[in-house]
Amino acid sequence: MSDRAPLRVVLCWHMHQPIYLDAETNRYRLPWTYLHAIKDYVDMAAIIEQTPGARAVVNFVPTLLEQLDDYARQIAEHLNRGTPVRDRLLDVLAARELPDDRAMRLRLIKACLRANEKRLINRYAPYRFLVDLYRFVDDKDQDACYLSDQFLADILVWYHLAWMGETVRTVDPRIKALMAKASNFDYADRRTLLSVIGEQIKSIIPRYRKLAEAGRIELSVTPYAHPILPLLLDVKAAHEAQPEAPLPAFDNYPGGEERVRWHISEGNRVFKRYFGMQPSGCWPSEGGVSKAAVKLLAEAGYKWVASGESVMRNSLQRSGFHEAGCIHHPYRIEGSDIACFFRDDNLSDSIGFNYAEWHAEDAVSNLVHHLEHIAEACSDEPDRLVPIILDGENAWEYYPENGIHFLGALYKRLAQHPRIELTTFAECVATMHGGE
Repeated sequence: MSDRAPLRVVLCWHMHQPIYLDAETNRYRLPWTYLHAIKDYVDMAAIIEQTPGARAVVNFVPTLLEQLDDYARQIAEHLNRGTPVRDRLLDVLAARELPDDRAMRLRLIKACLRANEKRLINRYAPYRFLVDLYRFVDDKDQDACYLSDQFLADILVWYHLAWMGETVRTVDPRIKALMAKASNFDYADRRTLLSVIGEQIKSIIPRYRKLAEAGRIELSVTPYAHPILPLLLDVKAAHEAQPEAPLPAFDNYPGGEERVRWHISEGNRVFKRYFGMQPSGCWPSEGGVSKAAVKLLAEAGYKWVASGESVMRNSLQRSGFHEAGCIHHPYRIEGSDIACFFRDDNLSDSIGFNYAEWHAEDAVSNLVHHLEHIAEACSDEPDRLVPIILDGENAWEYYPENGIHFLGALYKRLAQHPRIELTTFAECVATMHGGE
């Protein structure tokens, strides 16, 4: 490697959940927001807190922030005043009397099977036993009402214990005590577990805000409800990526631009409500961008926007520009000052889909090796930068111990590498020499 400035690397984690709240019943249809909260959002913050030199960009979808706030308030109100929780699993977990309706009991038990078999179920012998017991009854076509209240209580507790973040499981004495007890959980045990769940959810937004205020992370945002901006602005934009894709009969989405402006504005409002600041950058929904979408994002005050590498390559090809050298640097659209960053698809997807089966140190060494090669190839580029962008929640259930070993090793190796600089997009924009 050359003696030039270190290769800048940005780790950007996209935290996103759709709106699971049913507008008619005012109840949550699926539990993924709070489950990812206690497993992934908590661990992702804790690993940065615990690793000197760790830096990252963390992108939140506004509807996720609102749901986290809602869950935290609901659980607090239940523990303080007995108000029902508007999520079936949590409501039953906290109930003094378990439901006796057969159909509901079956739905609850089946819901408690929705966990990664290898990493979450097989890891805990008591949980594995409960799952096997239910499957035996189900396979024999026996009436599951014979599964007792104690069975239902135990599988509810183990489901939530299995989804608990590693950084909570290893330090919280209440969780350690529940795991040691292993079975025959009573109402007090279930209430204790709900208290921990509520505390962890409530802590998430303040923890990330504190990390941002300390300069450890940059917080960014996605338009309010995760809309695909280019399609709202021009339905035919789909043909730029998929020329043969069938399109709706209408030419333009009704009120598309007005809707885009609202999602951008509302997203900023919600973000500022929870984090007390305006975001400087945006990961558009699914990384979808177009000239018109980027223009509106720039008008909204964003300094940067990020998308996928394939978008950049296709755009260069369509424009007749073939870049033979380094592609790892910021770009600008003609007539706009907003910086465009494009994820390294190979490295990002390796974390998301490949490294889970590797030993953590081997996986990190492989990634660092690729970065060192990129640094050599881009040695003459003053703004060289590698964006690694992926979901901050979905990959970790496929990793041992929720990815804590991989993530800890990744931050440590990158932070200590003499020729790599962990940074944020905002800092890169502030020091850019120029762009194309």
